[in-house]
Amino acid sequence: MVSSTADPPAARRDRFTSRTLAAARFVAQRGILKPVTWSVVRVAVVGRRRLRDLPTAFVVVANHSSHLDAPLILGALPRRLARYLAAGAAADYFFHVWWRRVLTALFFNAFPVDRNGVNPKSVSAKTLLDRGVPLLVFPEGTRSKTGEMGHFKQGAAALAIAADVPVVPVALVGAGIAHPRGSSWPKPGRLPVGVVFSEPMRPEPGESAVAFTARIRDRIARLHDAYAPRILSASRPEPDSHPSPEGERQ
Repeated sequence: MVSSTADPPAARRDRFTSRTLAAARFVAQRGILKPVTWSVVRVAVVGRRRLRDLPTAFVVVANHSSHLDAPLILGALPRRLARYLAAGAAADYFFHVWWRRVLTALFFNAFPVDRNGVNPKSVSAKTLLDRGVPLLVFPEGTRSKTGEMGHFKQGAAALAIAADVPVVPVALVGAGIAHPRGSSWPKPGRLPVGVVFSEPMRPEPGESAVAFTARIRDRIARLHDAYAPRILSASRPEPDSHPSPEGERQ
C-alpha cells in the first residue's frame, strides 16, 4: 500500500526524495518558474478541491501542446502535491545536453522517458511510484503539432495499475495557443490559459491498460471541451467555482 503522508518513505533518499533538493525546487518553482509563467499568461485553475484526499503517490496525466504545460501544472497543484512530483521528460532531448539535464532536474524533478526505444532507462517510473514519488506524464509523448489532442500511449495507465495508485487527469486549455510549438516565447498580451483538474480515477476491476487509457483520454477531452469556451473567453472563471460537466460543484 502507498503511504498517505506528505513525504515519501525515508529509505533510499536521492535527488527525487531529498528534502534539501525539495526545498531548492520550492525556491526554483515558486520563486522563479511560477511568477514568470503567471506573468506571461492569464491562468485559471479549476478543480483543486478534488485533490484533497490524494495519497502520496499518484500519476498526473495531461494533454500536451506547449512548453507551458509542465510549469502550469506544477504551479497550479497544491504545494504538498507538487513537492516531490517528478515530471517525465524526453531522454533524447532534455537529458542529452548537460545544462538541460541540470535545469529539468532542478525545476521539474525530471526523470528520463525513452521515446524511441533505443536509450537505456536509468530510472524506473514504477520504482519511483513504489517509493512514494508522484509522477507527471504526458501520454501523447510529444507536443501536439496541430493543437488537437493526439493518441495516448498506455504507459501511464499501466504504471497506475501496476503500482495501485490513482490517476489525476488534467485538461490544459489554451497553452498551445499562447505558446505554440515552434515558438521561442509565449505570445504577448497574457493570453488566457486553464488548468482543469479532474477527480482522481482508478481502473475498474480487471480493466486493461488500453481500456483505462481510453477512459482517461475521454475524461480529459470532455473537461477540455466543457471549460475551453469560458476559459478562452474574455471573462475569466473564478477558480474552483464552476460546476463540472456532470453538474457537481468543484
